[in-house]
Amino acid sequence: MEPGPGGYRRRVTDTDDQAKLLELMRDMYVAMLTTTRDNGTFQAVPMARQEVDPSAELWFITARDTEHVRNLQARPQVGLTFSSRDSWVSVHGTATLVDDHAKLEELWNTFAEAWLPGGPDDDNAALIRVDLAGGEYWDSPGGRVASLISFVKTKVTGDTYDTDTGTADL
Repeated sequence: MEPGPGGYRRRVTDTDDQAKLLELMRDMYVAMLTTTRDNGTFQAVPMARQEVDPSAELWFITARDTEHVRNLQARPQVGLTFSSRDSWVSVHGTATLVDDHAKLEELWNTFAEAWLPGGPDDDNAALIRVDLAGGEYWDSPGGRVASLISFVKTKVTGDTYDTDTGTADL
């Protein structure tokens, strides 16, 4: 345990942090993909993650005629945030628009069809691959009950919320 402001947080090795970060993302299917516009402001859009590759690649199906695609083609550094009931992940990396029909067909699902009704053969359908460089996570082990207990403890003792945190290069 490492001291933090008003409390303690468990720290683990970088290798453990890498594994934990990727494992948490496997159960988080929707991310906010943040790109940078021409004027320097951020644009964040929800994206359904299709796959987490063991080599820290993330795949998304997208329409190529969108602002976020234009943004990432001009400025490929992106941020992604994921959350669940008791875990949060923030990662960053380099995004690339990929034209790979076989991979698109492999990843295609009915959810993607809601935005691209022409299916994987739609000329507007494309893939975004994000090669991750690093990230952070916050996890409340033990689920909702443990989170509630930790929250009550912070109110009574004044200590900070107990959580596992980690930072990893990927």
